[in-house]
Amino acid sequence: MVAAVETHSRAVEDYLKAIYKLERESSPPSPASTNALAETLERSAASVTNMVKSLADQGLVEHEPYRGVRLTAGGRRAALRIIRRHRVIETYLIERLGYTWDGVHAEAERLEHAASDDLVDRMARALGDPEVDPHGAPIPDRDGTINRRELTALAALPVGARGVVRQVSDDDDSRLRALSAIGLLLDTEVEVLRSGAGGCRVRVGGAEHELEPELAADVLVEPVAAESISDGEADQGGS
Repeated sequence: MVAAVETHSRAVEDYLKAIYKLERESSPPSPASTNALAETLERSAASVTNMVKSLADQGLVEHEPYRGVRLTAGGRRAALRIIRRHRVIETYLIERLGYTWDGVHAEAERLEHAASDDLVDRMARALGDPEVDPHGAPIPDRDGTINRRELTALAALPVGARGVVRQVSDDDDSRLRALSAIGLLLDTEVEVLRSGAGGCRVRVGGAEHELEPELAADVLVEPVAAESISDGEADQGGS
C-alpha cells in the first residue's frame, strides 16, 4: 500500500516554503527568525507568532523563543513537496504553454496549491523529468531529494573573474526582464570588470553593462577557472 500524503492549507504551505528558503539563505543553514518570516510573507509579527505555534503543534517546525524557527524532517518533506510543484509547473508553463521566465512565477504560485502530486508527476514525466526549472533552481524529485550545486553570487566574484550563469532568482519579474534585456541568461558567460558597494560592471558577450547590487546578488554563477597565461602573454612587457 502507498502511504497517503498529508495535505496542508495554502497558508501552511506558504509558511513552510518561506522557512525553507530562509534557512537555506544563511550559511551555514540556520533557523529562520520570525521577523524575517513576517517580512517575507508580509504578515504582522502577531500573525507569524500564531502560525508558528500552530506549525509546531503539527510537528512541522521546532521553535525556540529568540532563536528562530527550524523545519522538522516532516516539515522539510512538506516544503520540498510544494517547491517541487512550483518548479515543475513553471517549467511546464514555459516549455509547453509559451510563458516567459519573467511572467511565470505568479501563475505557478497560484497553481502550486491546487495541482495534485499526480498531476505534477505527469507534467514532470512529459518534460523528461528535468533537474532544474527555467530559472536554474533544482527541482526536488518525487522522494524529496534535491541536488544542489555550489554556486557563487555574481556580486561576490572578484574583478577579472568569469562565471557561467546557472541560476537566477525568480522573485522579481522586473529584474528578470532586466537580465533578459542585456542577454544575461542561463548558461551565459559573464566577466566582472568592476565590483563594489554600488554594484558591478560586467561584460556579456561583447557588451558592457552596469548592474545594481540587488540584481548582481540575484545571479548565481559557476566560476570559470582562470586560463593559464600563454608564453607570449608572459613575455609581454619584459625589458
